Amino acid sequence: MNSETLWRQYMRAGAELSNGEILREQEFIDLLCGRLAELEARAAAGVDAALAQGATNAQMLLERDVLVAEQSGLLALYSSGEHGLCFGRLAFRDGADHHIGRIGIRADDEERTPLVVDWRADVARPFYLATGHEPMGLRRRRHITTERNRVTALHDEILDLDDAERTGHEGATADAVLLAALDAARTGRMHDIVQTIQAEQDRIIRAPHRGVLVVEGGPGTGKTAVALHRAAYLLYAHRELLARRAVLIVGPNPTFLGYIGQVLPALGETGVLLATPGELFPGVRATGTDTPEAAAVKGGAAMADALAAHLRDRQATGWPELRIDHEDGVLVLDRELVAAARDRARRTHLPHNLARPHFAFAVIDGLTDQLVERIGADPYGGPNLLGADDRALIGKGVAASAQVHAAIDELWPLLTPERLVADYLEEPTHLPDADAAAVRRAPCGPFTAWPWTPADVPLLDEAAELLGEDDSARLAAEEAQRQEAIAYAQGVLDLSYGSRSHEFADREDEDSEQLAAHDLIDAERLADRQEEADGRSAAERAAADRTWAFGHVIVDEAQELTPMLWRLLMRRCPTRSMTLVGDPAQSSEPGSCGTWSAALGPHVGERFERVLLDVNYRTPAEIMEVAAGVVRATDPGFRPPRSVRSTGVRPWARRVADAAELADAVAACVAAEPVPADGAGGRLAVVAPKHLLGDLAAALPGADSGPEPDLARPLVLLSPTQAKGLEFDSVLVVEPADFGRAELYVALTRATQRLGVVHSAALPEGLELEEQAPTTT
Repeated sequence: MNSETLWRQYMRAGAELSNGEILREQEFIDLLCGRLAELEARAAAGVDAALAQGATNAQMLLERDVLVAEQSGLLALYSSGEHGLCFGRLAFRDGADHHIGRIGIRADDEERTPLVVDWRADVARPFYLATGHEPMGLRRRRHITTERNRVTALHDEILDLDDAERTGHEGATADAVLLAALDAARTGRMHDIVQTIQAEQDRIIRAPHRGVLVVEGGPGTGKTAVALHRAAYLLYAHRELLARRAVLIVGPNPTFLGYIGQVLPALGETGVLLATPGELFPGVRATGTDTPEAAAVKGGAAMADALAAHLRDRQATGWPELRIDHEDGVLVLDRELVAAARDRARRTHLPHNLARPHFAFAVIDGLTDQLVERIGADPYGGPNLLGADDRALIGKGVAASAQVHAAIDELWPLLTPERLVADYLEEPTHLPDADAAAVRRAPCGPFTAWPWTPADVPLLDEAAELLGEDDSARLAAEEAQRQEAIAYAQGVLDLSYGSRSHEFADREDEDSEQLAAHDLIDAERLADRQEEADGRSAAERAAADRTWAFGHVIVDEAQELTPMLWRLLMRRCPTRSMTLVGDPAQSSEPGSCGTWSAALGPHVGERFERVLLDVNYRTPAEIMEVAAGVVRATDPGFRPPRSVRSTGVRPWARRVADAAELADAVAACVAAEPVPADGAGGRLAVVAPKHLLGDLAAALPGADSGPEPDLARPLVLLSPTQAKGLEFDSVLVVEPADFGRAELYVALTRATQRLGVVHSAALPEGLELEEQAPTTT
């Protein structure tokens, strides 16, 4: 039975809305909606009550903001009902019956009976893992499809052959449910897959969170979806830890992050920071571009050593003798004294900026010794006539000298990461001449600066590690603010105590049993709780703190990371709790590591687990066959992921006589594609080399393009880099001869239904297509 037949059978199940089983499930969904409406009203009433009592009750006053935040988050979570609150039902042999959904919902009774079980709970695992051979205690499994809150289809799987009950919605497998989801038109945003998680995906999602897990898979194998659902599962299973430390998800570009941005909120999780590699240094947004040669050099591991050597060159080297005027004679800051101070500072093994005071003290001590020897020398050769107090007074005078301060600033300057990297790129050292020439930038004027590039971000992070941060002033200010908060909280408690004493002035026996706020909590804890209530989320704090240690890090397109980026990410996750997803066959960024061992070896050795996803859910077999030929041209042993479906629509190619005709030809092909103007029937992407995007944008006025195109539009124009990780119903690839081989493989595997190629130059080796007009199915 082919995919189209399965899909039609599945969708036909929802046609008879009078069916008893569908009505039964609809009544349950309606019950849930009523329950959520009641919760909304109760939440609002709870907030109002907290606000009303806050003026007289100190504890309620301080917990008010927390309650408001919790209820707001609760309502946002329950609003995910529009995505389908409940998508499954499990009937066990022992009589237990559980509905499965995106979030857990309980009844309002004493036992808090579960109405819907969260898909991440252990009891929900049979929904994804049970088979006829291993039914895991099930007698039947039901898939429920909803549109908003209306039940549209059911699909029942019989797992216990002795069960004689029949509903009219039975099927041998859940393939129809999966294929219906795969054949659905794309919307420009990734949706969750909780209803169709496959067994091999479920095992990865629920794998232990500690250690490094590498998930490798070709195009369309669900790597990204698995990674996002793994984030949701880990936040559920390790809520206390990860809610406090947050989860970082790194994606290749802003377009990709926009594409996946709604998946976790739809699953009820918001404690996640999404960022591109160019956004991983707080305060810097990388908008510049590098040449491929420069990006490769900047990403290489040698840059760490080069920056460190460059910084050492800035530490009191090449210093000529300096004579400093003083009221008691000239002081001489010579090379010997400077070298001794430098060695003293370096022996601390502190970062540059933190070692600077040690260097300064050594210089001041050396100059003070000169004055002490001069002023306190005994003319008869005896011991120095100056005591410790005299020496301290002379040292203060030396330390106050503007010339001494200027010399220290010149010898051991206080640097920022931005200043260090900018100076280095203007005159790169400790690199081969060709590499230095690739990364060198011309000096900027006093009021201008080069835009940072994504490849600069790990350099800035490396520089920050080398420099360190003197945060003593900040910590002192924070402690002063904390003491003020404690004093304020104590005042609130005192008022609360006075209020209670007045109320029970004539009832001393009852007064001893009546609890007030100060009986439950002290001023310090109250101040801490108020700070938490008023503070930012863990993800927001992490975004602003370069030294933040995340509870878990997930990297998509991890095969593209350079050695310098790996160094940055390992600092962000010292526990090495990481999930890395990628496909080496799609690696196209200059300077990437190439293999997992090369990427991870310097940080974890071989202590990582690698799992392989080899089933392609996105790309039809007809398209995958064409794309695989491109890789086999250089790697004859390449084995692509196995596609689960076939559409019967062959990819096509159209050649034009001259490159000048490309834009018009693409416009004609776009007009022939069966994509409605409002995008209701799917999305079409035109993927072209960067140098052609301008001409194509002019020829396709309806296409959305630019650095961050709106993927919800029916037609978008993308470069190969922007297309990574995305999927569309139809794709037109333009001038494939101008693509890198990995870029072409990526571009060819973005389509879920139809693929066309428009070209003027000869097709690259391995890309075998029939030259014909586009199909218009």
